[in-house]
Amino acid sequence: MLVKLVLVAVAMYLGAESSQAEPLQGPPIQVKMAALNEISGIVKSRRFADVYWVHNDSGDEARLFALNRSGEIVFPAFLRNTFRGAADARKAEAEPTISKVPWPGHRVGVATNIDWEDIAIDNDMIYVADMGNNGNARRDLGIYVIPEPNPRAVEATRPIKYLPVVYPEQKQYPANQWHFDAESLFVDNGTLYVISKHRQAGQILKFEAGANLYRLDTQYTDRQNSLVKIDQHPALAVATGADLSPDGRWLAVVSYTGLWLFERPAQGDKWFTGKAFKKTLDRSQVKTMEAVAWVDNNNLIVANEEGEIYPVTRDSIAPYVVD
Repeated sequence: MLVKLVLVAVAMYLGAESSQAEPLQGPPIQVKMAALNEISGIVKSRRFADVYWVHNDSGDEARLFALNRSGEIVFPAFLRNTFRGAADARKAEAEPTISKVPWPGHRVGVATNIDWEDIAIDNDMIYVADMGNNGNARRDLGIYVIPEPNPRAVEATRPIKYLPVVYPEQKQYPANQWHFDAESLFVDNGTLYVISKHRQAGQILKFEAGANLYRLDTQYTDRQNSLVKIDQHPALAVATGADLSPDGRWLAVVSYTGLWLFERPAQGDKWFTGKAFKKTLDRSQVKTMEAVAWVDNNNLIVANEEGEIYPVTRDSIAPYVVD
């Protein structure tokens, strides 16, 4: 992603929000890992203590990185004679004779990162959305399903399946209406959901307000799975990441300029009809904000492509008031 151009485009489109921005509590945790250079998704492990899975944006190798809450790389101890993490990297700067190379991440075999945009998790599986679709022309969108590996015991993994997905409303490639890009994925009781990110037709760097919520009702591996549109929100703009709280009560959605919370609706799964909360973010501070994860039911973290991770408390996010 062209970070500077995106920031300029967002500033032009959403400049009116700058006066309402609320700075995040800092300083952020800085992830210092050369290979992890464009964070696009983050999620907390349910199986392994103090592990957060992250991945890079489009064009990277198919790989995952495990971090702890302090932003340090987690990888197998038996490989430490060959590879180094962030702490060793600082030592290597002081002692150039150290020959270990940086940890390259947990390789995901039989997979390709065309445009990985978000990651979700349940008790057993990691889900990676290869659904970035800036030009609204892709016909190979899908979600990888990966048994969560133990990051301290194995060095590579592979998906058990790939779920091809399609937007049933899209009839042309590129589309006439550029509402078929998604950078937000979450899972609720085994069901996958994605949230769309909208642009003006034919204009990659010109965004539109609004987001659609889709549900994936099937998990075919030999044919396309049609996403089912179940809800929409007119003001949620440029959604870039999502995560469901461990207790299932709160859906967090982050964008370049805001962190939204939606309380679980009384019935069904039309999340955007639930009570909404929003923290307007200061773009000059948060930069290219791309990912959100729950630490527990009351605390979240948000991460930008530049490798900065900020903590946020749920009670610091105020009720959303329609302008």
